[in-house]
Amino acid sequence: MGNIVAIVGRPNVGKSTFFNRLIQRREAIIDSVSGVTRDRHYGKSDWNGKKFSLIDTGGYVKGSDDIFEAEIDKQVELAIDEADAIIFMVDVETGVTSMDEEVANLLRKVNKPVLLAVNKVDNNKRLANAVEFYSLGLGEYFPIASTNGSGTGDLLDALIEALPEIEEEEESELPRFAVVGRPNAGKSSFINALIGEDRYIVTDIAGTTRDAIDTRYNRFGFEFNLVDTAGIRRKSKVKENLEFYSVMRSVRAIENCDVCLVVLDATRGFDGQVQNIFWLAQRNHKGIVILVNKWDLVDKETNTMKEYETMIRREIEPFTDVPIVFISVLTKQRVFKAIETAVKVFENRSKKIKTREFNDVMLPIIEKNPPPAYKGKFVKIKFCMQLPTPHPQFAFFCNLPQYVRDPYKRFLENKLRQEFDFTGVPISIFFRKK
Repeated sequence: MGNIVAIVGRPNVGKSTFFNRLIQRREAIIDSVSGVTRDRHYGKSDWNGKKFSLIDTGGYVKGSDDIFEAEIDKQVELAIDEADAIIFMVDVETGVTSMDEEVANLLRKVNKPVLLAVNKVDNNKRLANAVEFYSLGLGEYFPIASTNGSGTGDLLDALIEALPEIEEEEESELPRFAVVGRPNAGKSSFINALIGEDRYIVTDIAGTTRDAIDTRYNRFGFEFNLVDTAGIRRKSKVKENLEFYSVMRSVRAIENCDVCLVVLDATRGFDGQVQNIFWLAQRNHKGIVILVNKWDLVDKETNTMKEYETMIRREIEPFTDVPIVFISVLTKQRVFKAIETAVKVFENRSKKIKTREFNDVMLPIIEKNPPPAYKGKFVKIKFCMQLPTPHPQFAFFCNLPQYVRDPYKRFLENKLRQEFDFTGVPISIFFRKK
């Protein structure tokens, strides 16, 4: 579990370029599998062996400058609340603007590390001009050029130095379920429906994060920790209209759990914000259960369960092997089934297949359907195994790993899912030279 670092600043100072630069080296390795990156505002990076999550607050505001004036304060406040460190980016070409001063005023009051990055410094004249940013009262600044990366090393060294140490939590054996989704989808009501009376709560573990509260449940014969993101304090100032907020607030909970229960409001559908949360969970290799809440409010004539389900699966391709449970928190319909499903997904995610059994099942399938020849070369897969990682990853050893194409990877993944039941769990498949 790493720290969270937020990048703030007004539009067009180069936040996204910097962000992409930092996560590129990593995402290129990690994300080559899916080939689809949905949202480019959240990613993982590491520097000198220290990992952190990076959030670019800039990518969310569409609209004119005056809308932005109001939004930037909210973004900065949210970053102050949620992140462990903040990179404040300004632009040497335009110099200090009134908006920069406003952000600086907010940041000066914070007792978290704030690093001032002066971007677009790519020659000596600009280096001299950068001095004016001392006037922001944030102390030292870091001259960088995010297009070619100069200066980013020093900035990152200072960032790693400034990040708080994270105490390693003692690993509890219990599965951790996070209830996530957009505001007003019914997360809190779902949790209340689960708890029923208070006497079912065994202990309240002080939240591992300031917000997400861990509650240990022992009910229906299952014991698990529930990470509740629902009770996160609402700021009257924050209008919940920005995807950014619910995504940023879900990041910690998702990174910290085993299975995400993604709650969506049946009357609103599987919209962009819910999709963002879904892909965030998928990219973090978490188990996923989709809960369609408020099913009692949907006009059943036009919208049967089957059609609704098909609609959701279309949106989440290619990772469609995900359980979808229709619930109504109000009538407590299928709330138990939701938890049962989450437990099953947790078991799927922690499943370990013996190497011999895995080969006995997969090699005959591969023999019957070998990878198609590529440039006249035949790929021979000789041996396969599950890797000893917290989530399911599989290695297939062959003579020409570079010639195995994505469609064949998907074919293997589908077969693997059919044979071994990994419903609700993202799988990674690697081809290695023997």
